[in-house]
Amino acid sequence: QSEDSDKSSTESDSETEVEQVSVYHKLLATLKTSPESESEEEEDESESEEAGESETETDSEGSQETGEADGGEEDKNDVPDQKEVTDTAEQTLGQEQADGADTSCDPSHGVIEEFTDVKHESEFSLETNFMEEESGDCNADKRDSNSSQAFSEDPFKQHMDKEFEEKEVEKMSTLPKTSSQSKWPRLGQLTFSSTSEKHKTLKADKEVDVKQLYLHKPLESTWPKVNKQFLSSVNKPSDPSFTPLQRELFCIMNTYRDLFYPERNALTNGEEIRHAYCLHALNHVLKANAQVLSNNAKRRDQKPGTDNDDYRDQGLTRPKVLMIVPFRECALRIVHIFISLLEVNDKRKIDVSNKKRFKGEFGSDPEEKPPNLKRPEDYEAVFAGNIDDHFRIGVAILQKSMRLYAPFYSSDIIIASPLGVRTIIGAEGEKKRDFDFLSSIEILIIDQADIYLMQNWEHVLHLMKHINLLPLDSHGVDFSRVRMLNLNNWSKYYRQTLLFSALQDPQINSVFNKHCFNYVGQVAVRNVPLSGSISHVVVQLPHVFRRLEAENLTSVIDTRFQFFVDKVLPEYRDAIMSHTLIYVPSYFDYVRLRNYFKKEDLNFTHICEYTKKAGVCRARRFFLKGEKQFLLFTERFHFYKRYTIKGIRNLIFYELPTYSHFYSEICNMMKATDNGVDATWTCTVLYSKYDAQKLAAVVGIDRTAQMLQSTKNVHLFVTGEN
Repeated sequence: QSEDSDKSSTESDSETEVEQVSVYHKLLATLKTSPESESEEEEDESESEEAGESETETDSEGSQETGEADGGEEDKNDVPDQKEVTDTAEQTLGQEQADGADTSCDPSHGVIEEFTDVKHESEFSLETNFMEEESGDCNADKRDSNSSQAFSEDPFKQHMDKEFEEKEVEKMSTLPKTSSQSKWPRLGQLTFSSTSEKHKTLKADKEVDVKQLYLHKPLESTWPKVNKQFLSSVNKPSDPSFTPLQRELFCIMNTYRDLFYPERNALTNGEEIRHAYCLHALNHVLKANAQVLSNNAKRRDQKPGTDNDDYRDQGLTRPKVLMIVPFRECALRIVHIFISLLEVNDKRKIDVSNKKRFKGEFGSDPEEKPPNLKRPEDYEAVFAGNIDDHFRIGVAILQKSMRLYAPFYSSDIIIASPLGVRTIIGAEGEKKRDFDFLSSIEILIIDQADIYLMQNWEHVLHLMKHINLLPLDSHGVDFSRVRMLNLNNWSKYYRQTLLFSALQDPQINSVFNKHCFNYVGQVAVRNVPLSGSISHVVVQLPHVFRRLEAENLTSVIDTRFQFFVDKVLPEYRDAIMSHTLIYVPSYFDYVRLRNYFKKEDLNFTHICEYTKKAGVCRARRFFLKGEKQFLLFTERFHFYKRYTIKGIRNLIFYELPTYSHFYSEICNMMKATDNGVDATWTCTVLYSKYDAQKLAAVVGIDRTAQMLQSTKNVHLFVTGEN
């Protein structure tokens, strides 16, 4: 901890040196592009080192290696060392903070004054600007504010102006949620839940008129143009600006309910969804800032000495929207959408500060990608562009201008990766840490949540524990302008959380159920898979699903290990059961199995996400040639690399895969084995009653119901596409 504190001193010093210039300069949005942690190096290997690799090259490279007898060791310790187990990304905590103002792209950015952009501070400050100066359509804004009916019907106003008594808030935190079901045309089965006794189920709008959505200028005119790429001729003339999916998602977002959508697909609907939540976030920020600027003008015009409490329009800190995304490429796309939504036409371009620097640090060079890499389409879609996973950037927005790399306390929107936020929040006991900027977040967007399961889920949980807490410092706020909800520490009841994932998962569900307190309620999409990924297995293969009985959720890990060692492994120890790949989703389980195999002196090799490339080549060669009977193989390695493993004759899924399509992908690797005999191929899957969601995604809901009721092993024989 002391080492981390020392390392982070650069960032802390840079944050405090210019405090006299602006009250918002305590925290700088630091960034870094060159990955230094082992984890980041390993994750980038598939693009950098693997360029010329083909299956034949793998063998030749492997044969050149002298190699250890165990087929490639990725670490020297048999015991799961704490750093190794938690995730090597943790190792970068102190390291990253030492880089302070992010000098990686341009030496001049090391200068504190230049990074904090003091010259432009007044231009972007909400406190010193007025509606007339900012908006070309100030009359329209005044007209809206004069029309009390139109203003009061605005979902933004309705949500933020709602006032509660202390007793009502106590009820919210203690009452159980009541839920109801509804079926929508595009989203399917929805679960609405709320602690409110007047809980209402929302109905899907079959048609949406952009003019009735209370979009702030200029979004009403720019959105149809920006979203045109997703629209087809099928769209109704009365609804020209939203796809059916976007319409239903935005309908929920615009009511400020929490939303969990677990069917995001990078290949099909990912960009549609990104555009929809960007529209919502930008709409919220523009309305909030317009309200502040309008009230600035009213306060300026009022008589001195008049004390008016009507101007409570701010949080305790300025950041209103936090967008969590996995890679820099995602942040790049979000900023491009924001710019497109703010530019009315080619003549009225908005002024974007630090655009060149942003493009340099968040963009990617197309020539860097090896041309001969063949990966599945979904892999290409997820890992497109700059896939550095350690970044954070503040964005300040006014209608005619956008400021990238704004210090956090001068930002409206913060775009960051879980690791990027984690390194600035710090850990308990560290001297240099800050999470005050999270105190007044009104919209939290977590996109591609499933990828954080592959990175480090602890970072997401750490963020959820530190969001919407009372700040430790005032940061120069004018308390006469702060909303009572923020002063009362009720921010979490007003925060809207939008959670998008490619799958249903207990850990993601837990965040949505335990860390979201929105008084309006929550909406979760809960469709059940009718046919599972097993239908995409193209090799003829008997699938044996072996059920293990665990007393409770906490005992599953030990029960599974014991079941595997006592019941499953003995059947595979015979030499005739060679070429056995054991697929292990959890790194903890992988380390435990690896240690057990070493202790029992079994003939095995192993590959995980931390294995060096030479070790991977050796392990694959040994396994293919049958020199090693077992191959221990982690899910995260498959997620980040997607190698085809040749030579598999027997498959054991130690646990069901997180991504259901990995099941068919791994099974279909068997067809890559030329000299295998079909009749000898086997596939064994371990599952318990706590794996219901994963099981349904693999075998379908009907089979899952039968399998969970039965105590016997289930044998399925799949022939080709079902």
